[in-house]
Amino acid sequence: MSWTDERVELLKTMWNDGQSASQIAKELGGVTRNAVIGKVHRLGLSNRATTTASAGSEKEAPAKEREAKAEPAKPEPEAAKPAAEEKPATVTPITRKAIIPAGQPLPPQPSANEISPEALASVREVEKKAKKISLMELTERTCKWPIGDPATDDFWFCGLSVQPGKPYCEAHVGVAFQPMSSRRDRRR
Repeated sequence: MSWTDERVELLKTMWNDGQSASQIAKELGGVTRNAVIGKVHRLGLSNRATTTASAGSEKEAPAKEREAKAEPAKPEPEAAKPAAEEKPATVTPITRKAIIPAGQPLPPQPSANEISPEALASVREVEKKAKKISLMELTERTCKWPIGDPATDDFWFCGLSVQPGKPYCEAHVGVAFQPMSSRRDRRR
């Protein structure tokens, strides 16, 4: 299905007449409701006048009449009014992290500093023995620990045998899944 000039004109007409996207899709045929909505947005037609405003005003009229018949509102006593000398609430500025463009190396992550020296030494030794496999060579029995920068050609996965029920080898499990108490101790 392609958007011919005739179909686009029919879409514009039906949209401006207040037809729903489902109705327009059914009339055009061969197109989904979502395709109609997407085309409406690409054409900039999404801000159409709603027909519910006139229907809503008819329902509001009796309510306005009831309000007019009700007693007029009494002015608030002075004590109920807020004091003009109240201090404004302090506003804390929002700090945002810098966005790093794709392909750029990431800054050192805080979690890397939390890993115990013993675990790091074990990981370095294991990575010397690693199979250095690519993404396409990964299986459920190979360690899926990524090594290197994915944006470079020198990126690979460990590839050693995994521990049962885990996605990583023994050394990488020791880094990835640490007991809660050891994580708490390092934060202090």
